[in-house]
Amino acid sequence: MHVKPEYRDRPETEVAVLDALVDRPGEGMTLFELRSHVDASIDDLEDALGALKADGLIDAEETDGRTVFRADDRVFPDGDETEEASILDELRRRIGL
Repeated sequence: MHVKPEYRDRPETEVAVLDALVDRPGEGMTLFELRSHVDASIDDLEDALGALKADGLIDAEETDGRTVFRADDRVFPDGDETEEASILDELRRRIGL
């Protein structure tokens, strides 16, 4: 699953973080889990998390000594979005349109 198209125009690492979090809506992900899903340095990942948190697109919650990140509800795709739109968005992102 991918984030809504209106959130795909962000920097690549931020989009990758959002995509990873959207794939795990209920349980969220820790920083270490995000590192295994997002191909970015720890500094880039922390910058992306900071920017997403500042924009209100993710939430961070501390439970049992672990910080868990979750995507905000508004970044999840609507139920009527088709898979073709996601593929088209991915092609646009890859060729920079």
